[in-house]
Amino acid sequence: MDNLTISAAGGMQARMESLDMLANNLANTETGGYKTDREFYNLYVSAEATGAENGSPSTLPLVERPWTDFSQGALRATGGALDLALSGKGFFAVDGPSGNLFTRNGSFRVSPAGSLVTTEGYPVRTVSGEGLSIQPTGALEVSPDGTVLQNGQTLGRLEIADFSDTSSLLKQGSGYFRSDVPSQTASGAQVEQGKLESSNVGAAESAVRLVSVMRQFEMLQKAATLGAQMNRQAVEEVARVAS
Repeated sequence: MDNLTISAAGGMQARMESLDMLANNLANTETGGYKTDREFYNLYVSAEATGAENGSPSTLPLVERPWTDFSQGALRATGGALDLALSGKGFFAVDGPSGNLFTRNGSFRVSPAGSLVTTEGYPVRTVSGEGLSIQPTGALEVSPDGTVLQNGQTLGRLEIADFSDTSSLLKQGSGYFRSDVPSQTASGAQVEQGKLESSNVGAAESAVRLVSVMRQFEMLQKAATLGAQMNRQAVEEVARVAS
């Protein structure tokens, strides 16, 4: 395979990964607490493709790894007593099906059993490691430090977790994260009742980038087609001369 085709194919693969990532970001612009993914590009030294001048290996672009932008999304007021948002760094801790999960989406509800759960039904954890038992009636109040009170009585304090290295967090679904690294208590985070955090995806920016990457992909596709045509013409010319 010639250098032009190899370079074009490598570039197309990297752009396809970027397109998938951008499309997923755009699909989650309305997902509460969603954190946008971005790509980290690097160069792969290809032993198959050599430079035209000195025969040295060529470098091809690739998405080395995606990374998550954990910057805070805008907080919007809802007025709901069970709608909670975090101002500052940190995550709500919940009991997932296979262990602890962490989320910025504080759209909670009360289960039929009287527990505070996420929209998926995962129990919200407290600092004691237990869930909250909420009465069906009675005003619910959540203080900035996560303490939950009902009818003047303290029910517990929400576990607000944080990580010194957020690269250890892996996405699970669109609104949850899991980590093999133990969490620590978030410092400086405040719980705001009656608000929800919006996705931090910049819809306009993502749409512009999506169009740009699509155009790059089309140009690389044309380059690959041109390389195939040149190879075919070269083969035909050799066959004509040989005959």
